[in-house]
Amino acid sequence: MPLVHIQQQTKNQAVIRLHGRYQTPKPTNPIRLLAFAITDDLQNPKLIISLSYKVVMFSKRKTPTERLLVFHTLLYLFVQVQANCRTGCSLAFASYYVWEGSNLTYISTIFNQQISEILLYNPHVSSQDKIDAGTRINVPFSCDCLNGDFLGHTFSYFTQIGDTYDKIASDWYANLTTADWVRRVNVYDATKIPDHMLINVTVNCSCGVRQVSKDYGLFTTYPLRPGENLSFIAAESNVSAELLEKYNPGSNFSAGTGLLFVPAKDQTGNFPPLKISTTGISSRVIAGISIAGVAGALTLGFCIYAGLYKRKKVVEASLLLEASPDHYIQHGGSGSTLQKNSETTALFASPGLTGITVDKSVEFSYEELAKATDDFSIANKIGQGGFGSVYLAELRGEKAAIKKMDMQASKEFLAELRVLTHVHHFNLVRLIGYCVEGSLFLVYEFIENGNLSQHLRQQRERDPLPWSARVQIALDSARGLEYIHEHTVPVYVHRDIKSANILIDKNFRAKVADFGLTKLSEFGNYSLQTRLVGTFGYMPPEYAQYGEVSPKVDVYAFGVVLFELISAREAIVKTNEEVTESMGLVALFEDVLNQPDPREDLQKLVDPRLVDDYSFDAVCKMARLARACTQENPQLRPSMRSIVVALMALSSSSEDWDVGSLYENKALINLMPGR
Repeated sequence: MPLVHIQQQTKNQAVIRLHGRYQTPKPTNPIRLLAFAITDDLQNPKLIISLSYKVVMFSKRKTPTERLLVFHTLLYLFVQVQANCRTGCSLAFASYYVWEGSNLTYISTIFNQQISEILLYNPHVSSQDKIDAGTRINVPFSCDCLNGDFLGHTFSYFTQIGDTYDKIASDWYANLTTADWVRRVNVYDATKIPDHMLINVTVNCSCGVRQVSKDYGLFTTYPLRPGENLSFIAAESNVSAELLEKYNPGSNFSAGTGLLFVPAKDQTGNFPPLKISTTGISSRVIAGISIAGVAGALTLGFCIYAGLYKRKKVVEASLLLEASPDHYIQHGGSGSTLQKNSETTALFASPGLTGITVDKSVEFSYEELAKATDDFSIANKIGQGGFGSVYLAELRGEKAAIKKMDMQASKEFLAELRVLTHVHHFNLVRLIGYCVEGSLFLVYEFIENGNLSQHLRQQRERDPLPWSARVQIALDSARGLEYIHEHTVPVYVHRDIKSANILIDKNFRAKVADFGLTKLSEFGNYSLQTRLVGTFGYMPPEYAQYGEVSPKVDVYAFGVVLFELISAREAIVKTNEEVTESMGLVALFEDVLNQPDPREDLQKLVDPRLVDDYSFDAVCKMARLARACTQENPQLRPSMRSIVVALMALSSSSEDWDVGSLYENKALINLMPGR
């Protein structure tokens, strides 16, 4: 990070040097000097705090307005200073040392990962039922920023009789973690670990280190074993010993124990480069949209407090607010060829959005978007939602989907930017860029196979989804929701989960989309009251009646989607031909599942287009899972992590899985990171 040195301070200018690269006279005004530093070095909030102090000390006037604005900046940056990480990466590997008798079925279970996904990165494995003992398997997983403290991933493990923290860490997870680390992330005493209980197992990971090299962006968490040393690992990984030492400073490569972070190759056999953050959107978007009201109130208050200073004081205050880093939006990247870097771009769209600026972001001009959509023609229109229309576009050689929104939808526009520039996951739709000229535009990756609602109900246009695809779509969607619920800081609640917002790609994998109603929930599993938005039929009672928002709102809606996957019916079902009466899909299934023997009537609810292409036992299990998700009491609904584990078992046709444990086991229901 650049170091700022104030070399001299005169009445008219201050000279700032960044790592000796240049010397530029800058105005002595503390507001402008601080804004300059913020603009040039958004990645170093500690530096900005130090500079804030210095410029106030150098200021001879020290007006109340200047003092208050700098103090506000210090408070604003405090959260960022505390965080040790900002965001993770969508892919990392765990190097799993295979012990005698182990197989891919077991490995996939403890790592909550599909066998097919593991095989993608292990071409040397010829059989999923038998793997040679003493070999290593690279298990893919997402490397998350956990609670803003460190990079890692928390796996869910069902304890067995006789398990200890040491056995779980050293044997079952092959020293990818430690007994002490497992103990710290669970509530159970080391001598009183209950049997058949879901516990947390956290494994550390790396996304790369820019200061070491930008050529490596994929890493393996590698547990050292006796007999291994630096030269052995360098030869195995095809990476120089010097580079390994730089990525693992202070490590004893001959100790035979401990974790290393080793650069890894992707499916193509190449080392993918570090993804430099290019899609992050800076606080100036927040200053222009979400904090507009707050900024106005602060500015007014400052003016009153300072005795209605001249207009130039207000301009200075505005400059600081535009330049201040935001503690919600983090920087991330996707590597698309559509990306266009703009170090600092000012956007002048309309009086309401004048002065929005974006750092290191993908910005498209209106002309480019209009050309890519044939001037937003009807022929290019592929969708219509509550907040705008969606158009198919050809942008820089790639297909994209462009959502066009009215200026009045700025809150929804900002919500999507806030989430999709902060979180990146395979099962969340990827944001490519945006534009705020004339209207509000969001540019996404194009998902070519439509949405789940279309596949379930457009019977003439599409072939029926086979049961296996429905289970996979459920699992993919659950993983996307689990990520925003349990692996992001702050926690996000989608608030509009429905089959129409689950997109299906060409391989029939699912991605959660439409984050326009997403709510920040910094209190984790606790409820916040808010205005009512969303779609009827998917809203839980506590939200529809009282506006209470928690992650369990999404869990309820996901349960409705599971009922849709079984029946292919709408969330609101017509009960007669005249359409004068209707009932919710949840109530329809509840009536059947409450029967002493629901099998016959449940069979009648199954999508007839499935014919015999499904296991009725699997349908029963999914129905019971959906019922657990749609419990009236939100505390009785499982977490998305528990749902992912259940669907993993269902997709593997496990006969040992019992959905009853999801809502009878309180520890499982309330399973959350850090609890």
